[in-house]
Amino acid sequence: MNDHVLMLAVSAAVMVAGLWAWRRWHPASFWYGVGYPSRTVLVYLTWAHVASGCGLSRRRRRWRLTLDAVPVAGPAARSVTVATYRRRMRRVDVERAPRLGWLRPTRLGWRVRVRLHDGQVPADYERAAEGIAHAWRVHSVRVVDVRPGKVTLWATMRDPLTEVTTVPETGELLTVRPGKLENGADWVIDLRTVPHWLNAGATQSGKSNLANAILKGLAPQPVALVGFDLKGGVEFTPYAPRLSALATTRAECVGLLGDLVAEVETRMATCRAHGARNVWNLPDHLRPVPIVVLVDEVAELFLMADKSEKDQVAKTGTALLRVAQLGRAFAVHLIVCGQRIGSDLGPGVTALRSQLSGRVCHRVNDPETATMTLGDLDPAALDAARAIPAETPGVCVVAGQDGTWHRARSVYVPEHEAEQAARTFAHLAPDWADLIGGPPTIRPAAA
Repeated sequence: MNDHVLMLAVSAAVMVAGLWAWRRWHPASFWYGVGYPSRTVLVYLTWAHVASGCGLSRRRRRWRLTLDAVPVAGPAARSVTVATYRRRMRRVDVERAPRLGWLRPTRLGWRVRVRLHDGQVPADYERAAEGIAHAWRVHSVRVVDVRPGKVTLWATMRDPLTEVTTVPETGELLTVRPGKLENGADWVIDLRTVPHWLNAGATQSGKSNLANAILKGLAPQPVALVGFDLKGGVEFTPYAPRLSALATTRAECVGLLGDLVAEVETRMATCRAHGARNVWNLPDHLRPVPIVVLVDEVAELFLMADKSEKDQVAKTGTALLRVAQLGRAFAVHLIVCGQRIGSDLGPGVTALRSQLSGRVCHRVNDPETATMTLGDLDPAALDAARAIPAETPGVCVVAGQDGTWHRARSVYVPEHEAEQAARTFAHLAPDWADLIGGPPTIRPAAA
């Protein structure tokens, strides 16, 4: 008997050690082989209680067999008389949980489709998401897909943004991979799909690191990079070998924006002459080089020290807005960065923001910047941006033109790596005078 007990104990210890080693050294297969099946059983068995506790269940009238009464012995009774009652069919209130679909495993958790009860809306599940996450013992639960009468819940076991490792280069034109999304997928910025981006964030929030990742990802591509840096050029001057033009003063900004507007008009005329709606419909030999404009600290373009700068600010704002409005069809793209983006900077900033369909909001110092960046989208995105802790640089909320948003984190790209990429691919930087077909109004970046 003792031998059998010892053998069972040894077998159990070996099994536990094997499961621990499996989970430690190959977590992906452990999740699909052990973790996901056990979680599936747990979710289905507890869903009725979870839905009831989160206020998602509905009471329905159903036919049930019930007893008319239950015999109760009186306090003075010395004996209990057992009475028999017949069951009767009657309609009673029954609590019913929403119907769950099949749990589809993902690398970090699972997705499940839920059929809405009559009168329910997706917002009901968004409000209950935190409660569901605690009940399921997972990191987070989000509503990721909405269809008529159905929503899809996406549960993640852990935070995938704790450590991000990826390479920004994708090998595709005007496409970079700056980091990871909270669902574990690559965060991809495709400028042909979302042509203009607004990148907001306070100092040490990861805003400059994202710019480094974008520059490193675009450096090996056949595109022209143009920089606006009114902080004396300290941000973009190290990347000058890869830039076709760089403006570091307000006068240079006015001149460079004038060149960009003229180039957009030239490309517009070329498309009109060949019956093309955009440059991508032109023949290869007529298709111009795409231009990506990097603007650091956009607030500096709209601030005025005195009235003498009013005309320059007006010209700058108008030209930048024209580039944003017309640039998409003619392969001129904007990536606008800033610490402070508020309506107090003037109507030009508000008009420009409306043209930047891609939004990235890091940790910010004031609520208005977060509101200006994400306020016209899902309010939940605004709450997520305000909750970004200071000790997680690079974490941000990303919103695209389709209205969806995700938490994301950019991969850490040291400045020396971005500078090395700029020097390595300096030969791909088109000459600014050749690009615009005439003498430039400012000096080239590499001069």
